[in-house]
Amino acid sequence: MAYVIAAPCIGDYSCVEICPVDCISPEPRDADFRTAEQLYIDPKRCIDCGVCVEACPVLAIYEDRNLPEKWRHYADVNREFFEHRRSASGDMQSRA
Repeated sequence: MAYVIAAPCIGDYSCVEICPVDCISPEPRDADFRTAEQLYIDPKRCIDCGVCVEACPVLAIYEDRNLPEKWRHYADVNREFFEHRRSASGDMQSRA
């Protein structure tokens, strides 16, 4: 199981600062920061520790299996953000 950031995310970075495995993005220094609508958790890197849940001031982070029905699609939204990022990174490496 991984944690998922859903709709109420306000991007205050409390979760980013506390994550022990640095699996929450984007950060202001990231190229995709300006176009991101919220923060996202990489399900491949998340270790399910849950420290981000307590850090979130708007209660936007849930275990994927406990997402409210209206936000279930955010599991895909979080995963797809990182799939797109990895794909773009691979494209850049193959051009070098």
